[in-house]
Amino acid sequence: MECNIILTGMPACGKTTLGAMLAETLENYIHIDIDSLIEKTEGMKISEIFEKYSEDYFRKLEHDTIKMVCQGKNKIISTGGGAFENPANRAVLLNFGKVFYLKTDLDILYNRIIKETHRPLLQKENPRQILEQLLNKREENYKKAHYTVDTNKLSEDEIIRFIINEANA
Repeated sequence: MECNIILTGMPACGKTTLGAMLAETLENYIHIDIDSLIEKTEGMKISEIFEKYSEDYFRKLEHDTIKMVCQGKNKIISTGGGAFENPANRAVLLNFGKVFYLKTDLDILYNRIIKETHRPLLQKENPRQILEQLLNKREENYKKAHYTVDTNKLSEDEIIRFIINEANA
């Protein structure tokens, strides 16, 4: 197996956690979290980038970072929750690796993010409703991934095995 493995899905679906676990499991693979890389490069949190510059500015950084990171092989790439909305990002990701949509129920997502403060799109009144609207809006594009993994009924180990099996296929 020498392809890139790309994880996409809603905020709090497990992209970063599962990406790190995959990198531990697969020899010669490195994990790159797009949002973390942007924060490191810019020297500020994504919420600060949104606040100081704008979401549009962040989305351009995100696209440039995705194009750069997708070059080469043996990478596990965790995208930001909104990255797959951009048709240009989707094209790059679908062409440079096998994309896995980590499909997670709204209630599970909400329970994971309710205490978090670093998600700028959800720092508003009624975050559950906003999360539901985001999921409804984004699901159509998430389904364009090569594979959909229903994370609700699988353990982390089962998800890892599924991804590795499909990436090897």
